Amino acid sequence: MDIKPVKNEADYQAALEEIERLFDAAPDTPEADRLEVLTTLVEAYEEKQYAIPFPDPIEAILYHMESRGLSRRDLEAYIGSRARVSEVLNRKRPLTMEMIRNLHRGLGIPAEVLIQPYHTFKDAA
Repeated sequence: MDIKPVKNEADYQAALEEIERLFDAAPDTPEADRLEVLTTLVEAYEEKQYAIPFPDPIEAILYHMESRGLSRRDLEAYIGSRARVSEVLNRKRPLTMEMIRNLHRGLGIPAEVLIQPYHTFKDAA
């Protein structure tokens, strides 16, 4: 089968060309098996080399609100009082673990995004 790891950009480009060549391989053939292995290697290389960082937690909350037509009042059930929502969204108070859990469970915002470190104005003081 002569498949090797994708270690650099040249290996990556060669693997992509081979994938393109094998793209229409019939199922359950050696070519289809080769395509599957190459695809796995390319995905692993891309994940390592071209990883997309998680967004800022506050930006993620604001995007979630805008895309779903939510208001700050809608966040009170997950974050706390109107003042607390304002403090969090204005970066004057960091999210607590309880807020993160509530936002994740209630609104479906990935916890991995919400637990990321981010700048608050409290940090600057």
